[in-house]
Amino acid sequence: MIGITPLSGPRSCAIESPQSARYSATLPGSRLSVIAWKNCFINREIYMGHLNVLRAANYPRMSWKNGAGSTLEIARDAGDDLDSFGWRVSIADIGESGGFSTFAGYQRVITVLQGQGMMLLVDGQSTRLLLPLDSFAFSGECLVYCALFGGPILDFNLIYAPERFSARLQWLEGKQRFFSSASTVLIFSVAEQTQVNLGNSTHEVLGRHDCLLHDGNSELHEIAVTGRCCVIELTPH
Repeated sequence: MIGITPLSGPRSCAIESPQSARYSATLPGSRLSVIAWKNCFINREIYMGHLNVLRAANYPRMSWKNGAGSTLEIARDAGDDLDSFGWRVSIADIGESGGFSTFAGYQRVITVLQGQGMMLLVDGQSTRLLLPLDSFAFSGECLVYCALFGGPILDFNLIYAPERFSARLQWLEGKQRFFSSASTVLIFSVAEQTQVNLGNSTHEVLGRHDCLLHDGNSELHEIAVTGRCCVIELTPH
């Protein structure tokens, strides 16, 4: 378990339908802008008020900030570039050892999903060998070099602005139940099937690398999960 600390303005949900270009729909009472991508309705993604199920097959691919690789973006709160969001969750392919992009004013949490692992050199200091599902947090302002261990990897990334958010990230396995009053909860599945229950009314099934995004929370919610997954809780200051 990793406990980590750090939006303002109207938030909306941008969805791209099969028939049209991306459009924005403001959610009543919501302060979050979320990206759900192409074919979401065809693939039966669920959008119910403040609940989104984002399918891995629909994540858009984009270049790294330093141009040295590519990322699948799962979700972000706002903005269209790499300097204006309050938080962002993504998956990155790292094919060879090299430097990371810098993100001044942000905190980063990185986790190996696939591959044998990596070590990081953070401002000249070596980390432990980071094996799959072993999360590591560091400042986005640091100069970071990645040394792969045994070949390419796939990693999972949370980047957020600590001046605007408090955050908590934890990996769960098997059947687990917890309570959260966080404004935004993301549940990212690394199993072939992860079942998620929100209270007594909502049941969702996530495939590998699918993500459930529950936003606009103002009360304590009971959440039950069955399967290996990452839970991220974000609350604006």
